[in-house]
Amino acid sequence: MILSDLSVKRPVFATVVSLLLITFGIVAFTLLPIRELPDITTPRVSVHTSYTGASADVVESKITNVLEDRLGGIDGIRSIESQSMHGVSRITVEFSTETDMEVAANDVREAMSRASWRLPDEAESPIVWKNSGTGESVLNVTLQSETLSPVELTDYAERTLQDRLSLVDGVSSADIYGGRQYVMRIDLDPIAMAARQLTATDVQSALRRNNIELPAGTVKGDQRSIPVRVLREYDDAEAFRRLVIRQSGTSTVYLEDIATIGTGPKVEESLSKVDGKNVVTIGIVPISNANPLEVINNVKREMAAFEPFLPEGTTLGTTHDSSIFIQGAIDEVYTTLAITIALVILVLYIFLGNARATLIPAVTVPVSLIAAFAVIWVMGFSINILTLLALVLAIGLVVDDAIVVLENIHRHLEMGKPSLFAAWHGAREVGFAVVATTVVLVMVFVPVVFMGGMVGILFREYALTLAGSVCFSSLVALTLSPMMGSRFLKLNTKPSRLNQFTERQLNKLENGYERLVTVFVRRKLLGLTILIASVASSVVLYNMVPKAFMPREDRGSMFVIIRGPEGSSYPAMKEAAEEIEAVLLPKIGDGAIDYSYLQTPGWGAMGDNSGIMILGFKDWSERGISVFEFSDMIREEFAQIPHVQAFPIVRSFMGGSSNPVQFVIGGGSFDQLVEWTDLLMELAKENPGLSDLDVDFNQNQPQMEVSIDRERAQQLGVSAEEIGNTLEIMLGGKNITTFMERGEEYDVFVRGIEEQFLSADDLSQLYVRSATSGQFIRLDNLVSIREVGKSARLRHYNRNRAITLSASLQDGYSLGEALDYLDQLVVDNLPAEAIINYKGESLEYRSNQSSIAYVFALALIIVFLVLAAQFESFVHPLVVMLTVPLGIAGALGGLLLTGESLNIYSQLALIMLIGLATKNGILIVEFANQLRDQGLAFEQAVIQAARQRLRPILMTAFTTVAGSVPLLLASGAGSESRYAIGIIVFFGVLVSSLLTIFVVPSMYALLAQKTQSPEFVSHQLEEQIAQQAAA
Repeated sequence: MILSDLSVKRPVFATVVSLLLITFGIVAFTLLPIRELPDITTPRVSVHTSYTGASADVVESKITNVLEDRLGGIDGIRSIESQSMHGVSRITVEFSTETDMEVAANDVREAMSRASWRLPDEAESPIVWKNSGTGESVLNVTLQSETLSPVELTDYAERTLQDRLSLVDGVSSADIYGGRQYVMRIDLDPIAMAARQLTATDVQSALRRNNIELPAGTVKGDQRSIPVRVLREYDDAEAFRRLVIRQSGTSTVYLEDIATIGTGPKVEESLSKVDGKNVVTIGIVPISNANPLEVINNVKREMAAFEPFLPEGTTLGTTHDSSIFIQGAIDEVYTTLAITIALVILVLYIFLGNARATLIPAVTVPVSLIAAFAVIWVMGFSINILTLLALVLAIGLVVDDAIVVLENIHRHLEMGKPSLFAAWHGAREVGFAVVATTVVLVMVFVPVVFMGGMVGILFREYALTLAGSVCFSSLVALTLSPMMGSRFLKLNTKPSRLNQFTERQLNKLENGYERLVTVFVRRKLLGLTILIASVASSVVLYNMVPKAFMPREDRGSMFVIIRGPEGSSYPAMKEAAEEIEAVLLPKIGDGAIDYSYLQTPGWGAMGDNSGIMILGFKDWSERGISVFEFSDMIREEFAQIPHVQAFPIVRSFMGGSSNPVQFVIGGGSFDQLVEWTDLLMELAKENPGLSDLDVDFNQNQPQMEVSIDRERAQQLGVSAEEIGNTLEIMLGGKNITTFMERGEEYDVFVRGIEEQFLSADDLSQLYVRSATSGQFIRLDNLVSIREVGKSARLRHYNRNRAITLSASLQDGYSLGEALDYLDQLVVDNLPAEAIINYKGESLEYRSNQSSIAYVFALALIIVFLVLAAQFESFVHPLVVMLTVPLGIAGALGGLLLTGESLNIYSQLALIMLIGLATKNGILIVEFANQLRDQGLAFEQAVIQAARQRLRPILMTAFTTVAGSVPLLLASGAGSESRYAIGIIVFFGVLVSSLLTIFVVPSMYALLAQKTQSPEFVSHQLEEQIAQQAAA
């Protein structure tokens, strides 16, 4: 090898190469961002369309269906989800990760523009916005006070803290929860209004007409120009009380005649508590590509700067801090990295029995790992759990090349050759094997680079980081290792006791192995039998191993979803949520829980009859119970509480508060879907592996349905907008105008007195005015009102009406088993028109199944072709590739033995195992070819190659296995992912190495007897050239 020759001849050159690698790596390390996982940005575009007064059914047919038809033709769409509600259509379009967000948003805008003419005239134009993040907060900032009221505390948070936090670098929004918004409340009395023949619209018009600030021109003099403005007169409750609503002759109606007026909370229908105490919460949502750790640290610095200026008795705190898990997981990987380096060096020392000899391969570890940071930086990656895990696994691999070089140099020294010559000849002899194994390991990951979707992004950073470190290890093995061997490696004339003991045991092992491998070479069916058994067991084990998308992770926090009966009032829901909270409060402090956070109503589209709790757990080392065990325990306690449901949900890496099983049933009408999902629910309840079964559709939610007699309303000159506006103001409330106080602007909130509207009959107190005649008309003359049970939300998935069945998984029951079970229930019990889809983690699992099989097959083909090119033969690579089933059988056996699932981490390790398994085969086959070139008989060449390569094979195998031991013993944050990879590497390499040393010689003897070495043609050509020259 030219590179190793140059390094032996020019030691300074070899040293400088390694020093440059270290320098570039250190500089890159200082520039790299830190995050939990690679940046997974899923482009999402949302479409919001208002259609005031329309029922959910009408919104579905006239808005949602029309817009979805136009969206269906856009490229790159992964899914379309929609909700049709009273007066509103919401559509979310998710694109593949490869799609450019700007292109996606422009395509959606164009489609909406083309669809607008088909919408009803009364509907507003669709509003389109981009949303590439999850929208989930990474940190909750809590504000608690002993001196301020809830209204004052909310006002303080809105006026001061919210704005400062939203301006922090990397923050997308700072959203307030559980507050009491300060407003001027005007509670209209419908009876007093009816007595004075006033409508809600009259009050709205009077407020907007009188409470206004307008420019009134400019007064210009010779020397100056002064603008004039008309001030608004209404800045306190007393001023609003004297606001004139109507004046006719001597009769004047003031606002106080028909309403109760005062400042206070807008509504008292939200609750936010930490450890049982009321708080105001500000949720920090990062921008899509922001580093969560940096964002959280920036927010905490801002909090620290702000804390001295808080009002007396007011404190700041945090909950739902994502950085605890992220930083904990990264710190654990760093610890694993250090332990792995120590273990690998220890194994080297035991094998070599000499500190000086151990130093040579040990040096490749820091050089290769540090240099890998340069690859991470050049590729635009980050320091995250996957890139660090790649470095952990690389430790066992980067020493392999140096071990092969070192062992061969040492062998030549024992043959009596001088150090310089031994280093030159030893490195040259194994140079091809070093390059071949490196190329194979790199080629294994080529298909991974081209994978799409979330899994492709995750795999890519891991694969390229590992490939980069292996490439650098090969470079160091062929430069620094031969140079150090020529300078520091001497024949040990006074070996230590450890060295003597190791040599004796290895010599015995080699002698015994030679006798045994001779049997395998001569009785070739022995190797073939082992190979066939490995392939068969791999198939059987694959079908037996549980399968999942991700391993179940204890992330140190969990959700509790609380749901009351449909139509529950806020007081009833508050009482139910606090009943659930009371179960958990005793477990705070002395138990496993560090804090509890309660909010009702819940997030987003959870509904008014919902609540959510976030439980933060103590550090992994401080508790003797996992999140999963705690979840099972409290599930039983929650079941004892009547009239409310509570579902504990352990957080996954995908975030959110959804169960792992998200099974979507679509097609047909909602009546059919309800019938199908009810049947599936009943059958699924019989499966003990599923818990917390639920559906996202309830057709019995109490609603008051208002039907307008449009013909009569038109005759009387009353528009649907007038009717809708009256109902909105009197029942729901509306911000009509604003007022100023302490230099801040606040809303004026107008609504009917709540106690006056307790049933459908009470709506008869409302009146509207004719736009044509001015006639005062009672509302129930124009509308019919009835209380019905209907679904408030009509959901679609991929343009089909859909209902989602969700469930949690019991311990020992995998996501793959759950989805296969539900799929079979559909096949056995539902008609053919039922359409099945998946969401969330279930969708990622199903999508990943086929892509992993494709990548694995492609990796096998690429490795085979690369080996064929290197060996100049199609038989030799086949012999080498036969080691792969041996490793797969061992790895799958390890998964089954430990009860671990086959998930994306273990799948990634399986792909890597292709390279790890073939390395040993390459060493034997390549050396056998060299011995045959030297004239050794075929059988003797195979046996001799196997014996002479045994020691480096065992050393590389044990260093790789030793490198995986810390992953197997992992604990703390993120240990589950490390454990999944560790099992594959430990069992796969162990079994593969133990069987390869027998199967490869046997298969080489069976298949390669009539083959030539890669140098055969070259030697033949040289002989012919020499003959021609002599002639």
